[in-house]
Amino acid sequence: MLPIGCTEQHAYLSLATDTILAEKLAHDAAEPLGLPVFPVMPYGITPGFSAYPGTVSLRIETLCAVVRDVLDALAQQGFRRVLVVNGHGGNAPAAAYVGEWLAARHHVGAPRVQVKWHDWWNAPLVSKQVAAIDPLASHASWMENFPWTRIAGVTPPAVQKPAQPYPEWKHFGPAGIRERLGDGNFAGRYVRDDDEMFAIWRVAVDETRALLESGWE
Repeated sequence: MLPIGCTEQHAYLSLATDTILAEKLAHDAAEPLGLPVFPVMPYGITPGFSAYPGTVSLRIETLCAVVRDVLDALAQQGFRRVLVVNGHGGNAPAAAYVGEWLAARHHVGAPRVQVKWHDWWNAPLVSKQVAAIDPLASHASWMENFPWTRIAGVTPPAVQKPAQPYPEWKHFGPAGIRERLGDGNFAGRYVRDDDEMFAIWRVAVDETRALLESGWE
């Protein structure tokens, strides 16, 4: 398993939220199966948030190059099945690159490697569970507010933020995005009961573990 995250603004949550969640999910899913989890990659593609302090964004080519080097190393060492647990939507270009990497190996007749890319937060069962609790949920909202992503001493607002038209603001650049988006929450409440969050996490772990246990040739 290879977890990939990001370091970016998450309103009242940790800058490392995407990294924390990808790493913990990988470990929780793999532990009963005795499968190895490699160190999480903590940086991703997030240029739109670069006006927020603490956000670190990689260039697309940088992340893809790191993914290539890691997969090359794993393949060289004999790994033939790799599950990438991705915690950040902005890393989508790297998901596309994985397909390119697999095709390149096929064309040169290299030993076959299978790689699955898992965007855990919008996988079918997790998405269904989130919607059943509260359909208004998005980046930096309650759906990412787990005990392990909170910052000690920080109390989020006890309100529900209206949905923000983030896609309509991308052309304004980082400063314009921050001016309009404010604290960074895209939509929804900032916190919900821990029982509801643990229910989501159980579904996420089971859905991720199922990818480890089936679907390989």
